[in-house]
Amino acid sequence: MPTNELKAMCKTILRNGYDAYLINTPLQNEINELLNIREFSIACDVDLETLQKLFPNLEDSDEPGELATYQSETGCTFRFYPANGAAEADPEALRIYYTNRMVNQVKERDPKLYEAIIGTEKFIKSEQVFADFSCGCIKLQGIPHQTLSKNYVLAIRAMRLSANYDLPIDPNTWVAIVRNASKIASYLSGHAFMKEWRLVSAETMWRFFELMKESSILHGIIPELGALTAVKQHTNKNVDVEESVFDFTIRCLKYYPEEILHYDWVGAVAVLFHAIGKAYAAERVAGRWYFIQFHRIGAKVTRKILHRMHFESDEIDTICAIISNQICFQSMMTDRGMQKFLELPHRERLIELARAQIKAIPNGNYTNFNHNLKFMERGTTPLSMREPLLNGNEIMEYTHLAPGPKVGRLREALLNAQIIGEVKNTEDAIRFVIENVSKVPD
Repeated sequence: MPTNELKAMCKTILRNGYDAYLINTPLQNEINELLNIREFSIACDVDLETLQKLFPNLEDSDEPGELATYQSETGCTFRFYPANGAAEADPEALRIYYTNRMVNQVKERDPKLYEAIIGTEKFIKSEQVFADFSCGCIKLQGIPHQTLSKNYVLAIRAMRLSANYDLPIDPNTWVAIVRNASKIASYLSGHAFMKEWRLVSAETMWRFFELMKESSILHGIIPELGALTAVKQHTNKNVDVEESVFDFTIRCLKYYPEEILHYDWVGAVAVLFHAIGKAYAAERVAGRWYFIQFHRIGAKVTRKILHRMHFESDEIDTICAIISNQICFQSMMTDRGMQKFLELPHRERLIELARAQIKAIPNGNYTNFNHNLKFMERGTTPLSMREPLLNGNEIMEYTHLAPGPKVGRLREALLNAQIIGEVKNTEDAIRFVIENVSKVPD
């Protein structure tokens, strides 16, 4: 081995702020001896343009995954490959053990050595990580657990693709994901997870997080959400059937985009976390579960989680406001209550969350919901304009009318005058009824 020349090339790369190492030195030596050649494969984290500046005599390469080649004056061939520097890779996958070329060289000259050292692994290009969707599933190419170990973000991507395209995950790929769940949760950065999560549509977010739960990755990445799988609630107030809060949340998340908010990604996230406070507020009394103030607790817990997950500040404020005010539309409101509700931001999202919660309950009751929708029409009118400024007794006092239908008609005329702005205060109202008493039919 031309040790000095090889060291000099690697040092040139290292001195310029990059990493470099010889790929699998023992196997490389064995290949050179088998084929009587002098060829060395170097892994480095340098882009091709920078590499060409360091070694001006580089030549283009046709080998899959190879950056370039360099022919030295001593007759040695140096081949450069991109090093695996993915932050989400298994530590053992950060080192390259062999290349396509090395595999083919060993396979042609010594099949037994090939089987012993390399086995049957398929080598794939980075852009070919997933098989074509025409296979009918989401499938990692090569040996799934080996492919996955090179970058654990592929597990999240597989679940994202499965949810968005409504395709099952290949069984062997799924087993590889489940088998490595703890490693995926340990080595996957929050930024990498968010990059994939952002690409999950609002309509399919329920399926994505269902897969996250089934793979056991959810408990490692968002443990507060994973904890809801162990917290129970009653499915219906009138039925003693219990289910996990997480299962109920997933149903709400599924129904939320069905009406008018089809692409509301931020709203869907709020639905995902709307019951997070139940894990902190759960209390069992007389055989039933209660969650007092879970919405306010949930807003605080969610804010902490979203900061950890690198959400934007305005998104955090929106999501926490929805969670904090989620119960407003669930009770039957009065005019004053509706007026207060209409002053809240994100009203449309709160209404759709309430609708999704009813749909998620078997035989859900729409009585309060429909009542509130009707009251919303009245709610657009100020409280001062929903009732006349003078009652019947007061109208009779100022107009000297006797009890009868005419008092009601004058009262209605007064209300209409208030609505159009003709009457603005009590003095205007007194003047109006006195001036119009003779104009109203008996």
